[in-house]
Amino acid sequence: MTDADGSQVTWLTQEAYERLSAELAELTGPVRALITKRLEAAREEGDIRENAGYDAAKDEQAKNEARIRQITELLRTARVGEPPVADGVAGPGMVVTVDFGDDVKERFLLGSREDKPHAAIEVYSMHSPLGRALTGRRAGEEVSYPLPSGRTATVQILEVERFSG
Repeated sequence: MTDADGSQVTWLTQEAYERLSAELAELTGPVRALITKRLEAAREEGDIRENAGYDAAKDEQAKNEARIRQITELLRTARVGEPPVADGVAGPGMVVTVDFGDDVKERFLLGSREDKPHAAIEVYSMHSPLGRALTGRRAGEEVSYPLPSGRTATVQILEVERFSG
């Protein structure tokens, strides 16, 4: 979703924002320090070209730094609280029920995947092809979205309701 000025926005619950902030503090503090110690210990073993401990610590460091960048960007663009969506209109914070055809129906929350650990319902990203196609639409509408294969899928929106946690 984009803000009025065209910048990327991710809506997060207060709980998700606080959890991500705590995770970022952990990753940039104790976790980063521990990885640095592992790298130093592996370097002291000698030749780092064939040192499995050093390679493992470098991999761990790369993953940690990638997650730090991901959380930092997410928090930078986050808007916390209730998203500005009218009732009955698909968007962040709304539970959408769609019919994929052949009696395949699915109910899910449109929002940030960072909310998933605390949601009792499947979360679809607003930035996914389906999430983008559903945004701004109402029950009764049919929407099409691109599949990874290059084909297009069409779903019918059956219901749109505000998420109640």
